[in-house]
Amino acid sequence: MIRSLIASAAACMTAAACGVDITAPDLVGEWGGEHISLSASLNRSTLEYDCAHGTIEGTIEPDRSGNFEVTGIHVREHGGPVQQDEVPDEHPARYVGWTNGDRMTLTVILTDTGLEIGTYRLRLGEQAQLFKCL
Repeated sequence: MIRSLIASAAACMTAAACGVDITAPDLVGEWGGEHISLSASLNRSTLEYDCAHGTIEGTIEPDRSGNFEVTGIHVREHGGPVQQDEVPDEHPARYVGWTNGDRMTLTVILTDTGLEIGTYRLRLGEQAQLFKCL
């Protein structure tokens, strides 16, 4: 009996050591990559792309493997001036990704059209490489 309890405890510790085990506070900060910037906070995160921007309401909470899925808004932008009465090209979005705490892969999918905007790679503390549309 004791031997089986010890074996179970050892298996649990090994499984925990194999997981990523990232908590939401670990992800707070400035993330950057090619064509994307993510300012992550516990309550609301903002994204900036070359010709778009977005928000994630709530917390990005990865599972033990580092995978996460959150929802928010994606707003397409365009070059040139914004008209005074222009309605933003805003879409509900699903943000699906993976992180190990200092690297992140993020895929953006518009939920009203099913269009996949793209997959981005980010690093915590890295400067974003954005080329805003003109």
